[in-house]
Amino acid sequence: MAVDRDQVLRSAAALLTRKATSTMDEVARAAGISRATLHRHFAGRDALVRALEALGIAECEAALEAARADEGPAADAVRRLVRAIEPSAGLLAFLYTENQLFEGEEQNRGWARIDAGVTELFRRGQESGEFRIDLTPVWLTEALYGLLASGAWAVAEGRVARNDFTHMIVELLLGGALRREEP
Repeated sequence: MAVDRDQVLRSAAALLTRKATSTMDEVARAAGISRATLHRHFAGRDALVRALEALGIAECEAALEAARADEGPAADAVRRLVRAIEPSAGLLAFLYTENQLFEGEEQNRGWARIDAGVTELFRRGQESGEFRIDLTPVWLTEALYGLLASGAWAVAEGRVARNDFTHMIVELLLGGALRREEP
């Protein structure tokens, strides 16, 4: 029986999002395969995490493309981006906490491309006057990543409704936490 590598990765991502310390045995069980089969595809946890990283990068790049970040108002593009990335948010939350992905001198070029695209979106919003200029585009990018991870964890634990994910992230990021005076 052929093993669907993508299905194994998605099963691993779902499990590791809920329990980042899961063993390879637990990952194999979640994917419905034996540990030996899992090991044939991924020599160990590091190889599995690197494969999950590649999947995460591909999904982020697809979301960035789907968001059409260079079209229309930047705030609308941010909304489209968060909406497009929502299905992958759990995987990204797991990857966000994987220190091994950020060790060493060289960041994966895929993350660098994503960072550049998102940062450019915030820069465009600042240049058009939509976004405040006292926060750097790099900081806004990092804040978005943190909110995406936090939102994914809150949804996974049932503290936030899945349907509220995009709204809550976008409104906090773009509107801030300060209460606005009623007109």
